[in-house]
Amino acid sequence: MRSEQEANRAIELYSDTVRRICMVHLKSYSDTEDIFQNVFLKYVLSSAVFESREHEKAWFIRVTINSCKDLLKNFFRSHTVPIEEINDLVQKYEPEQSSVLEAVLSLPDKYKDIVYLFYYEGYTAVEIAKLMNKNVNTVYTLLSRAKGVLRQKLGGEEFE
Repeated sequence: MRSEQEANRAIELYSDTVRRICMVHLKSYSDTEDIFQNVFLKYVLSSAVFESREHEKAWFIRVTINSCKDLLKNFFRSHTVPIEEINDLVQKYEPEQSSVLEAVLSLPDKYKDIVYLFYYEGYTAVEIAKLMNKNVNTVYTLLSRAKGVLRQKLGGEEFE
């Protein structure tokens, strides 16, 4: 394991390179930040001995590219769509349902995630509880409260 000084030196030297490579591959700031952290964590935990600065830089480039590729071929990533993109699709193809989706998107995160998983992805409350490390009864409670908030936002319409 490397010292804090070594990690700080590496971040100073290679942070721009790692970020640029990530942005080219991922085109996403949040994914770039995730990979950035992973690459430097791998560096800190690595016991690799570098012959020169060029060798060290090559290591950072290779690890960054491999991390980006791993993220891009991740099953979950390739089989999901960000919830924000769903709103655009619904407005385009089903404008009458757009207000429901906008109401869902405006929910607090603790409700939005559970409503999305339950209604849009089709998970059961038990499955959601396991995914989110919550009690099953908590999931049912959050769903019930979210429905109440959605009823208010949608003018008393039933949401089921």
